[in-house]
Amino acid sequence: MPTVIVMGVSGSGKSHLGAALARACGMEFVEGDELHPAANIARMRAGMPLDDAARQPWLEAIAAVIVARRGQGVVVACSALRRAYRDLLRQADPALRLLYLRVPRDELARRMRERRHFMPPSLLDSQLATLEEPAADEHAVVLEAGTDLSATVVSARRALSLPTVTGGG
Repeated sequence: MPTVIVMGVSGSGKSHLGAALARACGMEFVEGDELHPAANIARMRAGMPLDDAARQPWLEAIAAVIVARRGQGVVVACSALRRAYRDLLRQADPALRLLYLRVPRDELARRMRERRHFMPPSLLDSQLATLEEPAADEHAVVLEAGTDLSATVVSARRALSLPTVTGGG
């Protein structure tokens, strides 16, 4: 079973899609936000973007989860904004699959305003500035993430060639 990283900027729907995809495929779901050190969460709550140094322990924690679950089938929600971050995660599992959720900025801003999360909408531009979309050699599946979660799960499952264990399509 594969390791799948559902990546994208804050508000792209990584957690909702990742959890639904994992359920549909009989895989474990890991919420990457839960692996942030408390200092990172405090920093983001204060409206301060994370830099590479602040993200490093978080990425290492996600990599450790990937190593521990390699081959068992796991879906991890992780922004993975830069190529270097994804490369670090690939070291934990070279067969790692990327599912990149692309969402227009206006929709991201709307979603961020309407949710309860430690990441304030004021950090959206910082996230977009940091984002390095996956290159062709990363073989990422790119989805224009819409509002129909069920349809997006079906599209993701098919694009990643993942099995269905529930009535997920």
